[in-house]
Order: sequence, then structure tokens, then C-alpha cells
Amino acid sequence: MLVTVVEMAGVLAGATGVAVGLIALRAARRSVRECLDVLARRAAVEGQVDSRAIRDVALYRYDALDEMTGRLSFSVALINGFGDGIVLSSINGRTETRTYARAVRGGKGVQPLSPEEEHAVWAARLGIGPEAEPHRVPR
Repeated sequence: MLVTVVEMAGVLAGATGVAVGLIALRAARRSVRECLDVLARRAAVEGQVDSRAIRDVALYRYDALDEMTGRLSFSVALINGFGDGIVLSSINGRTETRTYARAVRGGKGVQPLSPEEEHAVWAARLGIGPEAEPHRVPR
């Protein structure tokens, strides 16, 4: 009886490990596809390009607060060829507006980014801008 319980625990742990591995593989494949898209876009540019210059821009509009509709809040990403830059966000409410600026290094936020800010950076890196449409960000 005890051996059976231990065997079942081992099988369960193994199955969990396989599931986690498959999820990680799917995320890695998605990242590779996105990187290949960025490289293909970059290769298509002709002539000399200053990789430090802002070249990837995307604007993502959304309703940040339930009290305000019309997609008046926004995040805009301004990124160079190295994936460095900034993302600016403006959260608009009825009585106040808050503006945030966050640094981006290598396509990732130096500070944690909101899902909307991540979407703007993702859209800028893939050249989806200037105005990116809402979609479900793959996780």
C-alpha cells in the first residue's frame, strides 16, 4: 500500500514536470518567433541605420478606469534598434490625469510594466504601430 502511494506521487510529480516543460517550450517558441520578426524587419531596412535612434513607436489606447470610456488613457513606446527607450503612460479620469514614464532596456521594462505598457513595447518592437489595436497579450 505504501509503495503504491509513493509510486503515484512520483507519477504525479513527473506529469507535472512534463506539463511545466511544455508550457516553457511554448513560451520559448513564441519568443523566438517574435525575435525573428524583429530581425526580419531590421534586415529589410536599407542603408546605414543608427541603432541608437528612436525607430520603433507604438501607441496603445485603452480605458484604464471604469468611470471613463472612449479609450482616453494611453501608453506610447519609443524604442531604438537595441530595444532601449521609454514608455509613457497617461491614465485619464474625470477629475485628474496621471502620467508615468518608465525606462525600457532590451525590450523589457527596467521597472515592472503594466500589461498595457508591455503591449505598447511589444507592438513597437514588432512594428505594429503607430497605433496598436487591443488584443490578448499571450502569456
